Amino acid sequence: MDTAGKIFSVIRRELRIMRQRPVYLAASLGTFMFCTVFFLTFFRDGIPQDLPIGIVDNDGSALSREFRRQTDATQLGQAQVFGSYAEAREAMQQGKINAFCVIPEEFAEDVQAGRQPRLTFYVNPLYFVGGSLAYKNLLTMVNLASGAVQREVLLAKGMDTESAMGMVQPITIDLHQIGNATADYGVYLTNVLLPGILGLIIILVTVYSVGSELKYGTSRHLLEKAGGSTILALTGKLIPYTALYVILGLACDVVLYRLAGYPLNGHFINMAAGMLLFILACEATAIFIIGTLPVLRVAISVAAIYSVLAFSLAGFTFPAEAMPPYVRGLSALFPLRHYWLFYVQEAIFGSGIRGWWMEALHLAAFLLLPFPVLKRLGKAYRLLDYPRD
Repeated sequence: MDTAGKIFSVIRRELRIMRQRPVYLAASLGTFMFCTVFFLTFFRDGIPQDLPIGIVDNDGSALSREFRRQTDATQLGQAQVFGSYAEAREAMQQGKINAFCVIPEEFAEDVQAGRQPRLTFYVNPLYFVGGSLAYKNLLTMVNLASGAVQREVLLAKGMDTESAMGMVQPITIDLHQIGNATADYGVYLTNVLLPGILGLIIILVTVYSVGSELKYGTSRHLLEKAGGSTILALTGKLIPYTALYVILGLACDVVLYRLAGYPLNGHFINMAAGMLLFILACEATAIFIIGTLPVLRVAISVAAIYSVLAFSLAGFTFPAEAMPPYVRGLSALFPLRHYWLFYVQEAIFGSGIRGWWMEALHLAAFLLLPFPVLKRLGKAYRLLDYPRD
């Protein structure tokens, strides 16, 4: 039998196994579809809205009531008035509010007399996004209120509106949020979370499918179908999964950049090519793990830890450049890190191949990982001398 015939023989065998064990499709297709629907639904509003923010108004003046109304009118905040500090603190401890502000007594009088009254913020940092956004919202409202008071004082002294605004805000900021003008959380999270979840699925399922041959003692039958060649056995075994993952990856790109309308300043074909390299890099990494540790339970544990660490070390939530040097170097060991850099250059900046060619080479370098362990994995397949439990 020629090489192509051996590969097709292994492919037919693997398709039969996939049909007999629905866990492969459930773990791949079902999990990814659920995560896609979940994240696109979760981030459908772009950014969190109507975050519960407490206000303790000990002044009750027109100025403090206006501050409460303006806080409630913002997109991020939904003001809840509490009668005392103790009530607001209890509500925050119960998770009902993300932060609260205490307006002191004689707040309006001190403002008018120029005595700099002190507003006190209490923020729950355990809810990182909610707490930081609530703090930002309160700080913005205080700055706006302070500017409004200064403007009214200057106008009362006879200064014209333009000059008063020049005194209140001598420097204006012209902000351009490149690639994410609306500060949509879905844009900078979903674009990497979904490929990251796909990578996690690829690594775990590939490790399990290759390692299960050892666990169930069927590896010799696999090698027989492949004519004794480990390379042909792995090639035929992974082709059906690769086809499935490529379909999922392309569907992910279509959903993100065509249906959901996420920013894509480059070309869809380039993003599809980057996704293909990412999928192959994840499969190669999985073969390296199971080849190095040809015991299924150990390899699955290592693959799970490795896949989860990728989300922390990829650099899309906390910049890798700000990590300690030894951790920053570790980030290069994860395909998700290079795919994220590829995505930034192509989708955000639209720089084309001149911006991401190095990341494409890094992803391609992962394809070399299986070769050092092929001999070890082939020996395990032939001898079956590794623990199965």
